[in-house]
Amino acid sequence: MTENWKADRLSIDRRMVDGVHVASVRGEIDYDVRGVFSSALLSADSTMSPLRIVLDLSGVTFMDSSGINVLITAHRKACDAQGWLRIAGAQEPVLRQLRMVGVDTLISCHPTIEQALTA
Repeated sequence: MTENWKADRLSIDRRMVDGVHVASVRGEIDYDVRGVFSSALLSADSTMSPLRIVLDLSGVTFMDSSGINVLITAHRKACDAQGWLRIAGAQEPVLRQLRMVGVDTLISCHPTIEQALTA
C-alpha cells in the first residue's frame, strides 16, 4: 500500500518495505510545505514498534530550516519508539545543507535506499 501527500512544490509517496516506512520526496521543502512534509513523516503508525523510516531525498532540490526542523522532530519520534530515521540519496545541495547544520551527525545519510535499509 502506498500513501501520498502533495503540496504546490512537493510530493511524497510512502510505502512499506520489510516493515520499514520508505518515504520518497520530490520537490522543494520550505516553510510553505512543512505541514505536508511533517504529516508524511510523523503520521506513521505510532503503535508499530520500532518505528523505522527511510527518507528518500533523491528528488529534493531544496530544503530550508523548516525541513531540518521536521527531520529532527521525526528523528526524535523514531528514537522514542526505539526505532530510527535514515536519509537516502540526498542530492549534493541538500546534503551540504544537512552537513552544514550537523544533521548528518544525528541522522545517518546513505547514497541509496537499499543501503539505508540494510545499514
